[in-house]
Amino acid sequence: MRLTKYFLKSIQGALIGLGAVLPGISGGVLSVVFGIYQPAMELLANPRKYWRSHLPILLPAFFGAVIGFMGVANLLASLLNRYPDQSVCVFVGLILGMLPSLLKEAGKQGIAKGSYTALLAATVIVLFLLCGLNASSVAIVPNFGWYVFCGFCLALSLIAPGMSFSTLLMPLGLYTPFVDGIGHLTPQVILPAGMGSLLAFFCLPKLVSRLFECHYSVTFHAIVGVVIAATAVTVPYQALTSSVKGGIQNGLCMVGGIICSLLLERYNSRAQTR
Repeated sequence: MRLTKYFLKSIQGALIGLGAVLPGISGGVLSVVFGIYQPAMELLANPRKYWRSHLPILLPAFFGAVIGFMGVANLLASLLNRYPDQSVCVFVGLILGMLPSLLKEAGKQGIAKGSYTALLAATVIVLFLLCGLNASSVAIVPNFGWYVFCGFCLALSLIAPGMSFSTLLMPLGLYTPFVDGIGHLTPQVILPAGMGSLLAFFCLPKLVSRLFECHYSVTFHAIVGVVIAATAVTVPYQALTSSVKGGIQNGLCMVGGIICSLLLERYNSRAQTR
């Protein structure tokens, strides 16, 4: 029975790892669905108190998450290199399909005063920053510091449910080189990314847990605003409008991503009711 339980936790961890690397799918949300999020945050926030009780439960999920993440990273990098426009359209569709479930999750505890203000403010600020970066024609060259940032964003997507690290990295042009480096086990990518992840796991769990505990609706609506802004910048508008044939193909890829995301949300809803 114990082996079966560990096996199931490993499978759940693999799905969380898969969700962490796939654009539009939040590993943090999946960890909430599978009942892993709360004990993981308790362990990270207070390891001395919880390591005996929580670590045996979380270890199989952790190893499963690593396997799930590594298993799909190389495939994604290949797709992005061979079919960049189509892949991005699918990923944007995945993100768009997830927005309704994110809004639903944001209002799970009721809509607090200031929630929509937080959503609008986060959308405008992030949109302004990303558009300003693009308008200034600043070419981001991936290096040690940027890969530390990528690792930080990856950990953040697991700590803050609803936040997908790919949504943050794609507008900056960092997603493809980061995933490619992870998939090929490149030390120049893995080492700084690991440092960034450890930094986030060390600094953020208590803060994020506190924010969700005291200001759940406002915090989650702000996350939705970040997702909306980053997605708006990620959409490959030129690929959708350059030609009729290309526009139809890329549009169908986006619709396919939306459908896949909605089907996953339907599965998640059924899993939560069981």
